[in-house]
Amino acid sequence: MAAMSLTIEACTAQHIGDREEQQDRVAIYPHPKAKGTLLAVLADGMGGHTGGALAAEQVLQQARQNFEAGGGLKPEFIRDTLASSIRDAHDGVKLTRYTSEQDPHSTACLLVLQPGRADWAHCGDSRIYHFRDGQRLARTTDHSYVMDLVQKGFLTEEQAEKHPNKNILLSCLGDDEPPRIDFGEVATLAAGDCFLLCTDGLWAYFSDEELGRVLAEFAPRRAAEILIATARDRAQGRGDNLSLTLLRLREQAAAKPPPLSPGR
Repeated sequence: MAAMSLTIEACTAQHIGDREEQQDRVAIYPHPKAKGTLLAVLADGMGGHTGGALAAEQVLQQARQNFEAGGGLKPEFIRDTLASSIRDAHDGVKLTRYTSEQDPHSTACLLVLQPGRADWAHCGDSRIYHFRDGQRLARTTDHSYVMDLVQKGFLTEEQAEKHPNKNILLSCLGDDEPPRIDFGEVATLAAGDCFLLCTDGLWAYFSDEELGRVLAEFAPRRAAEILIATARDRAQGRGDNLSLTLLRLREQAAAKPPPLSPGR
């Protein structure tokens, strides 16, 4: 039987929703030297006209710069690299506030995928999901007022979804307080693993089970189209910016060696 290796299928997608400006930013960056290693970044910018977009751009720029800078991808260093990216972007967003009349803020989701493992960090209420064959294995916890109440047992997730203060964030980039940063990792990857990074303009309209089913049944690009179309339909003309990136691992048969030339 031929040896099997893992290959990455990836895509990003966005929709402006019913807003006048797209302030989300999302990107995938392959590492310039480390083969099979990439960084996915997603940011939901908030602020006055263009302010949120500038804040989200800071997240992408700092994350890419730190990702490409050096040897911080080893398991013992990767969390420091991710945290530094978020803190550096936070400092940059705060500087933007001082040099303009805007009040920019942003969420941040960063995920590094490399042979054998995945590591991520986030701040705010943009989410990172890890599914395997449609089953949710991990999901980031929003840094929001209602999610804190859920964590403390005062609300169920269903009640949180309908709470009038569900959009209040307890931490994001650009605040006076340093950003709250949470981490996650998968030390062993497998075919069927799928990572979804998305803003609240998308995840607010789906259960985890729905997301897992779509991601398991469709290739990333088609899955992204379905998720965005469904979110737009469910928003009923009141939708926020929505953005996502999908990374899926699948098995790929190793290339067969060329046949031996017949001897003369």
